[in-house]
Amino acid sequence: MSNLPISDYALLSDRHSAALVSRAGSMDWLCFPRFDSPSVFARILGDGGGHWYVRARGSLSSDRSYVQAGMVLQTTFHTEMGVAVLTDGMEVGADPHRLGEGAPHTVLRRIACTSGQVSIEVCFCPRPEYGLITPLLSHSDGGVLVTGGSGRLVLSVPGPMSISHGEATAVFDMVAGDSVYLALQHSTLSMPLPHPYDQDQIKVALQTTTRAWGRWSEIHQGYNGPWRDLVHRSGCVLEALSYQPTGAIVAAPTTSLPEQVGGERNWDYRFSWVRDASFTMHAMWVAGCPREAHEFFRFMTAAAAHHHPERPLQIMFGIGGEHDLSERVLPQLQGWRGSRPVRVGNGAWDQPQLDVYGEILDAAFRLRRQLRDVDQSVCGFLADLADAAAHQWREKDNGIWEIRGEPQHFLYSKLMCWVALDRAIRMADLLHAADRVSGWKLAAHEIREVILEHGWNDEIGAFTQHFDSPDLDAAALMLPIVGFLPASDPRILSTLDAIEEHLLDSRGLVLRYRPETGIDGLIGEEGSFLLCTFWLAQVSALAGQTERAREVFERAVSYINDVGLLSEEIDSESGEQLGNFPQAFSHIGLVNAAWAIHQAERRIKNGRLALGS
Repeated sequence: MSNLPISDYALLSDRHSAALVSRAGSMDWLCFPRFDSPSVFARILGDGGGHWYVRARGSLSSDRSYVQAGMVLQTTFHTEMGVAVLTDGMEVGADPHRLGEGAPHTVLRRIACTSGQVSIEVCFCPRPEYGLITPLLSHSDGGVLVTGGSGRLVLSVPGPMSISHGEATAVFDMVAGDSVYLALQHSTLSMPLPHPYDQDQIKVALQTTTRAWGRWSEIHQGYNGPWRDLVHRSGCVLEALSYQPTGAIVAAPTTSLPEQVGGERNWDYRFSWVRDASFTMHAMWVAGCPREAHEFFRFMTAAAAHHHPERPLQIMFGIGGEHDLSERVLPQLQGWRGSRPVRVGNGAWDQPQLDVYGEILDAAFRLRRQLRDVDQSVCGFLADLADAAAHQWREKDNGIWEIRGEPQHFLYSKLMCWVALDRAIRMADLLHAADRVSGWKLAAHEIREVILEHGWNDEIGAFTQHFDSPDLDAAALMLPIVGFLPASDPRILSTLDAIEEHLLDSRGLVLRYRPETGIDGLIGEEGSFLLCTFWLAQVSALAGQTERAREVFERAVSYINDVGLLSEEIDSESGEQLGNFPQAFSHIGLVNAAWAIHQAERRIKNGRLALGS
């Protein structure tokens, strides 16, 4: 089974699909031609999943970084005899404004000896359909042809490879100045078989891809506040996790990386959640991706437009807008460090989660200037969502954390129904819905009163997880973030203190809630949530407690890996990253918290200047 730390991996993307490459140069995860397609390599989930490594024999150490602030990865291997540099990317084309448009679904790799002499080992071991298939490999002109399953692969390689049992291997002895280029192309059975790339074609494609990502970063990354490099890297990650044909953003490019080693909390995150909408809008604006923000909003409204007025809005969609995301287990994979089951699909797709109304309408509010140009049917759809929030908010649901236990009256769900109505009221003229405002105001007032009465617990001194409950939940931190109460409100400050007292782990990171209460219907523990830790930093900043905010923020980003990537959680005992990787929500939380701290410090500085004048 795979034993490498999750943080050992770096991400490649062509904005259609993604690959993970280890520090040792092994590509242990790749899905073609979409993020949610069956994998070609999946060794990160078990030895039988397939891999493709390019590494220096006898490597003593390696270091790596992304080139030109983009998504082309460079890994340097140091051996006793010499140094070799591996450059990896996924071909995206030349236009930095349309990265990935018409992407050819090709992985590009270059290994170069930069000093001394090195022996480079290549092992190409594809296992399509999540390791279910051992394909047929055969020599072809300029490479290796892979046949088996619903697709075909062509590996371009400049020399002969030994083929045995579905695996192709080669060794290249190199001296300073030598380089070898490799490429892996994908096609479906209905498409013509692609011709292998020659060395010059791969060289040009890799150079073009490097320039395109670098130019994209130069054009879009305008944030100049604290933690600038981390915010820029997070913006790049969000771009890399966006599906170019539709604008969907996957929550993560992987499935079943666990929330606890050996545990059952292993989910497929290669889909697009409505919940991400409002968080993502702001983060993309800060990180310099306004075009992608608009594309994501258009995708969400189009995918959700089949909403039935008497049923809750679906909470997530496939990246092509698909609705049925039925979950199944893959028995052929052991899981990362034996963490079974490995799942594809996500059974939460048909859960009732009332918060989604607020997330869509809050996203629309952030883009309200553009609503003047959208079709009136979209405005009607948004107004109908506010009506749905007004009619359904009294119902129980599965909440933000998609519990698989009994539905509850979750505070966060009620809060986001209030957000839906608040934003709809403020956009009523744009939505051509002035006649509905009085009803929306009445419902919003009722929700507010119920939250303040039943969401607050005097004994705990905090807003709690669900109504009339003593249990804490980090989602209560959203109350000031969405503007329900100011962060300076004594109840918010008391909730901050309670969360710090009862939901921090030994490392000072925030748990989303205490699983031992049994609320989620699952067995076992989980790590601390990076998103929730960033929420704590963000709310502290909104409350003007900038030193506290910085301290919390620095604790969270101290777990970032060497190329700036974060998973969903941190293991409270070992400090290792856990969960699907890299996680959009973690990077969104980082961006939004950094911005909040930046703004709070500017306000404090300007206030001091005003007093001094």
